[in-house]
Amino acid sequence: MQLPSPDELKQKRINLSLTQSDLAKRAGVSQPLIARIEAGDVDPRLSTLRKIIDVFNDIEKEDIYLSDIMNKELISVDPNESIDKAVNIMEKHNISQIPVIKDGISVGSISEEMIVRSMADKRTSEVSNMKIGDVMGDSFPTLSPGTDVKTASYMLEKYPAVLVLEKGQVAGVVTKYDILKLLSE
Repeated sequence: MQLPSPDELKQKRINLSLTQSDLAKRAGVSQPLIARIEAGDVDPRLSTLRKIIDVFNDIEKEDIYLSDIMNKELISVDPNESIDKAVNIMEKHNISQIPVIKDGISVGSISEEMIVRSMADKRTSEVSNMKIGDVMGDSFPTLSPGTDVKTASYMLEKYPAVLVLEKGQVAGVVTKYDILKLLSE
């Protein structure tokens, strides 16, 4: 991993429309230190450099919206379908949870965990033929396509997925994996 040069740091700050004072405040350092780093007068500590880079990353994420990263090909199930169908979809797409959608509206969610829990006191064949609506849990939270990734990240700390609603209809889904993919871009 190559560390950025003073000129690269300055150019990045300018590209993000940050003043030295703004960057210093957000990174928790002094403005004169930012000026000295950019001038090449001082070699910053790695921890200081990390703070500066974290600020840059946070600002870049503020410009990414759910409409940019959502999966528009929504994989979903109907509450009247069988648990067996949900399991087959999970296996086929290598996913662990699915939104339950009826007429374009989210009515719940089904996950591997819910299915396994329902198997605790029933025979496998019984569970296999049960309706998803009998086992499903609460719906995933919903956000608009114009919501920034940072806001969605907070929600994904508590939920496995967030549904994206457009005009009252489910238009896509964002998972923790979608957020993690941003790190490699």
